[in-house]
Amino acid sequence: MDIPLKQKKGLKKKHIPYLLGGAVLIFIVWLIFSDHSSSLVIDSRTITTGTARKALFNDYIQVQGSVQPITTLQLTPLESGMVEKRLIEEGSSVKEGDIIVMLSNQNLNAEVLNSESQLSNRENDLHNARIAMEQERLNLQKEQLTLDLDIQRKKRVFQQKKKLYEEKLVAREEYLQAQEDYDLAEQSRDIMLERQTQDSLARALQIAHLEDAVENMRKNMNLILQRVENLKVKSPIDGELVRLGVELGQSVSSGTMIGQINDLSDFKIQAMIDEHYIDKVHTGLEAKFERQEKKFGLRVNKVYPEVQNGQFKTDLHFSGERPENIRPGQTYYIDLELGQPTESILIPRGAFYQSTGGSWIFVLSPDGTKAFRRTIKIGRQNPQYYEVLEGLDPNEKVIVSSYETYGDNEVLILK
Repeated sequence: MDIPLKQKKGLKKKHIPYLLGGAVLIFIVWLIFSDHSSSLVIDSRTITTGTARKALFNDYIQVQGSVQPITTLQLTPLESGMVEKRLIEEGSSVKEGDIIVMLSNQNLNAEVLNSESQLSNRENDLHNARIAMEQERLNLQKEQLTLDLDIQRKKRVFQQKKKLYEEKLVAREEYLQAQEDYDLAEQSRDIMLERQTQDSLARALQIAHLEDAVENMRKNMNLILQRVENLKVKSPIDGELVRLGVELGQSVSSGTMIGQINDLSDFKIQAMIDEHYIDKVHTGLEAKFERQEKKFGLRVNKVYPEVQNGQFKTDLHFSGERPENIRPGQTYYIDLELGQPTESILIPRGAFYQSTGGSWIFVLSPDGTKAFRRTIKIGRQNPQYYEVLEGLDPNEKVIVSSYETYGDNEVLILK
């Protein structure tokens, strides 16, 4: 007889597809509704937070500047020579025209003697020419008087002979000789007058040439004397002699820089600025700094185009009063305005920027128990705030302290 078989209890093969489908469904639901972001528990006392707020963003940077004299002049001799005397030492105040260094130049002294000798010779030639001209004038004048007297006498004889000839008392030949003598005397005087005029012109031309030569020699002499005067190295301005680099007996060439004078009538601030701002900094920008609980205004006067070691140089002039006891070399921290204030969303500056580059930030939940990573976009920055262009709303709180220990976690749980 047949014995009935009992069915085994448990999982049957036909049930496996249903079980797998259920597992997949549960996994999908878990993916949808569960939080998969990595998280990190941190101590809330170790963080620094800031609140995003809408306010005016002042576009400025803070730079370090040093006080410089308004003008610095290099001291250079105009003539070569040997240092004979140092009349003023470094650190002394000088006035315009003060002699600082005396030089000597034997060759220049010889030129002076030679020029004096040539000038003396030219002046003697001019003097002699004037004397000769005056003597010639007197001789011609005497000769003219003699001719005039001769003409007068021969004219009188001619008139007498003419009258006698008309009365048939003298021969015609005698009359004609008297007339010829008179005519010759007048012609001689005309020739003498012409010669006198020509001689006078020639003498005048000679005198003019000599006078020009003497004048040129005097100018040359003055130039040489000026060169001798240039052996006295003088201060071109009122100021302070801050450096003098020559010693007694030293040979110095013309144009060589031997010292420096600072014009202390006014001051400027010279600042080095990061090359990142070279396109934004230009003349006319306003700046300010605080000293002795008082603010002072500056204005960019010059921007140097050269970039060295990632920085460029600017000169700022005072736009108002100066601080008391201002001295070259003093250091000021200057707020340099790069643009007009604009309304923006601001967050405080913090160390988070070094880790994120301003591309994301941790934003606190409303209850302050968690912080979530969020993408943002930061624009300009000043020493106090970052300008947020995208990703944050006013009154949201963010973590601005360092993110170095947070790794790649996207959620921070604050305890």
